Amino acid sequence: MPRTRPNIVLIMVDDMGYSDLGCYGGEIDTPHLDALAAAGVRMSQFYNTARCSPARASLLTGLHPHQTGIGVLVENDGPLGYPGTINNRCATMAEVLGAAGYTTAIRGKWHLTGSLHAPDGHWPTQRGFDSFWGIINGAASYYDPATLTCDTEPAGELPEDFYLTDELGRRAAEFVTEHSEASSDPFFLYLPFNAPHWPLHAPPEAIARTRGRYREGWDVLRERRYQRQIESGLIDGSWPLSERDADVVPWAETADTDWQEQRMEVYAAQVELMDAAVGTLVEALTRTGQLDDTVIMFLSDNGGCAEELPTGWVDELSHRPLHTPTRTRDGRRVRRGNDTTVTPGGPETFASYGKPWANLSNTPFREYKHWVHEGGIATPMIVHWPGGGLHRGTDHDPHQLPDVLATVLEITGADYPRDVLPLEGRSMLDSWRGTPTPEHPLYFEHEGNAAIRIGPWKLVRKYPGDWELYDLASDRTELTDLSAEHPDRVRDMSAQWQEWADRCDVLPREQVLRATGEGFGHVSDVQLSSWRS
Repeated sequence: MPRTRPNIVLIMVDDMGYSDLGCYGGEIDTPHLDALAAAGVRMSQFYNTARCSPARASLLTGLHPHQTGIGVLVENDGPLGYPGTINNRCATMAEVLGAAGYTTAIRGKWHLTGSLHAPDGHWPTQRGFDSFWGIINGAASYYDPATLTCDTEPAGELPEDFYLTDELGRRAAEFVTEHSEASSDPFFLYLPFNAPHWPLHAPPEAIARTRGRYREGWDVLRERRYQRQIESGLIDGSWPLSERDADVVPWAETADTDWQEQRMEVYAAQVELMDAAVGTLVEALTRTGQLDDTVIMFLSDNGGCAEELPTGWVDELSHRPLHTPTRTRDGRRVRRGNDTTVTPGGPETFASYGKPWANLSNTPFREYKHWVHEGGIATPMIVHWPGGGLHRGTDHDPHQLPDVLATVLEITGADYPRDVLPLEGRSMLDSWRGTPTPEHPLYFEHEGNAAIRIGPWKLVRKYPGDWELYDLASDRTELTDLSAEHPDRVRDMSAQWQEWADRCDVLPREQVLRATGEGFGHVSDVQLSSWRS
């Protein structure tokens, strides 16, 4: 018989688009996640917050990220901006479950504090986790990651064949095995991968498995993903596929197609290696007899990332980001950026896959990480719990990150503390069991990009532009702006969004820009993120 309090496994990937997994329409080979989806719940309308740190803050606290002190990333932009470190007005999932008798562990990326080299009271083991192995920073080389930490100390020497994603899967499985031997208490395991966030790093044998898969280019592959999504019941076939991004040329007119293929081949290899690491964890749960009694949740922190990295030798840059090593572990210089003369994948490179392939990742939607149109906030969300009475199949109810902790509380019976901000989310458990959940508004803001969704209606703006209005029931790809036809709805929904923003500590974007010294037209947020993420 399953225990009354199941284990909780929460897996988050970084910068992966809505359609990359096989079970969400992609041609990337993800058998382990596909199997979890086939035996569980695949959510079609789950939303993140459009960016790394805010998504993690919201996921772990059940609040909107601004309430936790992390409105953008982990830079301290006070006193007029966000402090950039998770605050004491919230409780993490680890703190809540630890108080309820759970053993808690994190294996992966933290990215919730601006103090990257010394514990500041907000490192993982100071915010409820019994153990931590991973990176404090927001991005890293997969072969030689900066800020690699064990609990609160540097992780030490790495083996010659080290690759971060593989190691996280191995250490997550090791935790499961050791815990099953030592304790009968339930556990909470948080596994936030760095993959597939840039840099494009993967071992040659993994890249070889994807070779040639992208020869037909992004136009053909977007159409194929779109058709598979319709056929599987993930999306409504009446929603048109969004047009290719205006900044992306047709594949037939693309220069350097060999290099463009190589970029996506490495990205696909990164996703496949992440899937294999999930398989390593699932095998450990199965071998120890705990799979049926474990709730596994999988999602991405934002949509596909269109960031292009500027080129240059890292040791010659006037400002070297912490996450970028100057040389490989065997002494070779590291070439940063999307240089068409450099084949990505090895430790001497540090590239991204850019807007053309991010446009593919986010099929069928438009926009990307940073923005709160569907391409920036729609995420795959898979739930697997054999002993939980879930209704297998696709769940079309809309939900967002604050709903995760509310759901975990209902599943585990853990008490939420009284001395922090009240939860913002609502439980998804009934929805996962086949009973549609009551409609509730969903709210978003990042870098001035804003949205509110009420039922099928979504009001959204791309800062500093005007509000746009979409009926997602008939147009989830956001192609027909209805704001001019429904001015009263725009007025009412924008007023409701502002009430939420005022209540949840959302700072005016102009104020944040002044606080950071950026100002208008100084440098784009996407350019900044290439250095800060």
